[in-house]
Amino acid sequence: MKTNYDIVVIGGGPAGLAAAIAAYDGGAKDIVILEREAQTGGILNQCIHNGFGLTRFKESLSGPEYAARFQREAEARRIETLTETTVLSLTADRQVTAISPARGVFTLQAKAVVLAMGCRERSRGALNIAGSRPAGIYSAGTAQKYVNIKGYMPGKEVVILGSGDIGLIMARRMTLEGAKVHAVCEIMPYSSGLRRNIVQCLDDFGIPLYLNHTITKIEGKDRVTGVTVSEVDENKRPTPGTEMHFDCDTVLFSVGLIPENELTKQAGIPLSPGTRGAVVDQTRQTMAEGIFACGNVLQVHDLVDFVSEEAEIAGRAAADYVSAGAKERKTVDVVNGQNVSYALPQKLDKNTAGSVKMFFRVRRAMRDCTVEVKCGDVLIASRKRKVVTPGEMESVLLTEDKLAAVDGTLTLSVKEN
Repeated sequence: MKTNYDIVVIGGGPAGLAAAIAAYDGGAKDIVILEREAQTGGILNQCIHNGFGLTRFKESLSGPEYAARFQREAEARRIETLTETTVLSLTADRQVTAISPARGVFTLQAKAVVLAMGCRERSRGALNIAGSRPAGIYSAGTAQKYVNIKGYMPGKEVVILGSGDIGLIMARRMTLEGAKVHAVCEIMPYSSGLRRNIVQCLDDFGIPLYLNHTITKIEGKDRVTGVTVSEVDENKRPTPGTEMHFDCDTVLFSVGLIPENELTKQAGIPLSPGTRGAVVDQTRQTMAEGIFACGNVLQVHDLVDFVSEEAEIAGRAAADYVSAGAKERKTVDVVNGQNVSYALPQKLDKNTAGSVKMFFRVRRAMRDCTVEVKCGDVLIASRKRKVVTPGEMESVLLTEDKLAAVDGTLTLSVKEN
């Protein structure tokens, strides 16, 4: 059994597939993808709605159609893929231990590793909602899998907590399947999903969105019978006297995604408190030599098109690392300025040429604002935006000629005009 590879890609979702293909095209032919599910494609396999690929392919594809394009590309390159394989541990010297029904426990040694493990959903347990533990409480992604893959309806009378994209899409999906979605409740004063999903999934179907509201009690013993929804104040505390009651048999939670960074932590790689993913430079190399990260395990993306774009950066850089070996890095920090919750990459390697696309999210919704990247008092990049919201990722391009003048910490800020 082969135990040494140029590149080991952990995760066979859209990020892992795109990274492996880009690494192969970059000259690294000895690649293996480790995927814990029975087939590659990741979360896209259960996302049967359309809207994928608008940016990358200029056409609207379903999730499985989008995944199939990359699966075919990987198969055409004969990239080895081990499915039903769960990675148990990762070390800083790129030793990967995994387990599968076919091979049992085995260890691989890689010259470079690409982390593409994706996210998991935040559960009810993280929210401290009062009530018992009856049947009928699901994360939005679990309900999506039941409906789209297994053909089961979780319930008929639904209330959704959280306005993340999966929750919005499931509001539409449950309605199309004959359920009644009474409300989508969001504790923040803005939706955490894309504006197009609010329009297409809620407005078009007459589903109410209650901002500044949260579920304060779940009722029912054996099965959910209803929920109490309350308005919250500026400190996110329920306001007495604002309670609303909804009779329902199902509660779906769409309250955020958590990057699957257990392996990242095992390898001793520093994490960013803003993204909850690894700290990386513009090549998506982490602070551990030869270990790269991309996709939702690095930062939670809105669109899979951007996941693929980021994964290709990591894949090409991993191939370059394998061929050229480690090189000295001369990094400068990127820090969050006014109204910015995070910026990525968090470090810029001065020894890596080329322009850099900075991704970031804002702390609050704003209109008529300017994005600025400065090194001290020197303006490196500036971009005006009509509207920015925390629910949509933003980006700004730092050109190579401007970066050449950087000699210290960069600060990314968003200021209202």
